[in-house]
Amino acid sequence: MEAEVVLDYEDEAIAKAVAGAVSPDNSKTPSGLFVETIWKDGKVLTKIECERGFPTFIATIDDLLSCISIAEKALRAAKRLG
Repeated sequence: MEAEVVLDYEDEAIAKAVAGAVSPDNSKTPSGLFVETIWKDGKVLTKIECERGFPTFIATIDDLLSCISIAEKALRAAKRLG
């Protein structure tokens, strides 16, 4: 199974920060699971390839979106403080 998640941000710095927050997942995946996140032109692009079954595939997407949501909240909080 494969998925590509594309998130478009108005601010390229935010896209870079969000991608940086979730990019550790690029190298820490179990066998049969590939996750790669990059940023380009104000977009966060994540490619997911999963050979471990549908539950793992859905859990991976859910985890990615949860981590992105937390990164966005942290950036908003930092912006309010700064």
